[in-house]
Amino acid sequence: MNEDNLKKATLAGGCFWCTEAVFQRLNGVEKVVSGFTGGAIKNPAYREIITGRTGHAEAIQITYDPDKIAYNDLLLVFFATHDPTTLNRQQNDVGTQYRSAIFFHDEEQEKIARKTIEVIEEENAFEDPIVTEVTEASAFYVAEQEHQDFYNQHRQQPYCQFIIDPKISKLKKYFSDKLKQTNDHGI
Repeated sequence: MNEDNLKKATLAGGCFWCTEAVFQRLNGVEKVVSGFTGGAIKNPAYREIITGRTGHAEAIQITYDPDKIAYNDLLLVFFATHDPTTLNRQQNDVGTQYRSAIFFHDEEQEKIARKTIEVIEEENAFEDPIVTEVTEASAFYVAEQEHQDFYNQHRQQPYCQFIIDPKISKLKKYFSDKLKQTNDHGI
């Protein structure tokens, strides 16, 4: 692995426990960190974020190897594993902190994000229009340690079983060719 070749992607698709669990399983993804971005205050704490008043979204920052997985593929997984048609909501999680968003790091990512949305809408993949915002990446604040690697450490919790497990099943069903062959997460 050439460290100089690694790139970053920042995505928000509801609860970061869910998105983190999905992207950790993809071949070419070297690291996934849960955190907050897109808001108005510096160094927000989780207790502030969940009020919805800071403007931040729960998000993940992905470090990936573009020689192993393309940015477009990351976005296809993103759109397939959350509902990009519900404004400020994912299942029971409601508020701007749970919005669907792509935070691009350069012009190429912005172009790919907008084109991916355009193609998905042309294909009528969803009954309703996509409301995912496409915004330039800003400061990313790493969430507290108890939010990192949450699913892998707490798989027996009801939230993990009822909300995250179906996303992992969908990932395995539709993107089996993109999964890591072996890892310490039992896939």
